[in-house]
Amino acid sequence: MPGTSSPTVAPAGHDSSSMAGAELRAALEQRLDALAIRTEVVEHPRTSCNVFTVEEMMPHVQHLKGAHSKNLFLKDKKKKGYWLVTVLHDRQVNLNDLAKQLGVGSGNLRFADETAMLEKLKVGSGCATPLALFCDDGDVKFVLDSAFLEGGHEKVYFHPMTNAATMGLSPEDFLTFVKKTGHDPIILDFDKN
Repeated sequence: MPGTSSPTVAPAGHDSSSMAGAELRAALEQRLDALAIRTEVVEHPRTSCNVFTVEEMMPHVQHLKGAHSKNLFLKDKKKKGYWLVTVLHDRQVNLNDLAKQLGVGSGNLRFADETAMLEKLKVGSGCATPLALFCDDGDVKFVLDSAFLEGGHEKVYFHPMTNAATMGLSPEDFLTFVKKTGHDPIILDFDKN
């Protein structure tokens, strides 16, 4: 069955950002359905529905076979460019080395603030995801760890616009989705560093 099986409703007591996340998740699911992309969704337990770090997320999804992600939303020093960097969940990223690889010069990449992420991707802290690229108007460059495509993974996993769940899709479908958002990913081999 394409997409997920039921709409998301934020539980009572959640703030308006949770509702915005639910609406954005529904919009994402509609886009994926329109592309006939099948997904697998795991809701995080209610007691810990919002996970903000990879370490908090892994106990809920480690049983899922595939590549799990860590996502970094970065800006260059002069705030001329934004970068969403998606790597394997256990990968360490040296920002100076990455800046050199991307041609922005060592020391010129920094973490962008939440305001910029909300403006560009419509998600806040702990929710960075390449699935949010459909919200971007072309201001964000997307960098993808080649291991997602070359690792022989049956599924790749990301937050579906909210950190209350994890969504899996095939690497091929993921790449199709990203390209349909107008982004041509910069694919880097992080194992060479």
